[in-house]
Amino acid sequence: MDPAPLSERLRKQLDGPRDGALLRFSLGNALIAEGRPAEAAEALRKALEFDPNYSAAWKGLGKALTEAGDLKAAMDAYERGIAVAEARGDKQAAKEMGVFLRRLHKTAP
Repeated sequence: MDPAPLSERLRKQLDGPRDGALLRFSLGNALIAEGRPAEAAEALRKALEFDPNYSAAWKGLGKALTEAGDLKAAMDAYERGIAVAEARGDKQAAKEMGVFLRRLHKTAP
């Protein structure tokens, strides 16, 4: 018997004592990996409600929105994520999001 997908196991922890930015971020990443970017974006937005300064969640949100085809929202997520990362001194995250943002600018209409 196959174990439940990671997203299902993580969802069981929502609204419990472990709910927070990290759990929602993990759920978002699991949903991206499962090919469910719209649901991932929802989970990552919730992670950012818990912690709006979570650089990795901004990066994940940008990726989820890109995969969902919402390029304008993805660009906004990356721009906001870069600002957060730079303010926190998270240079690597800012650099990565900058690369993704430039790629989107090249492909967006």
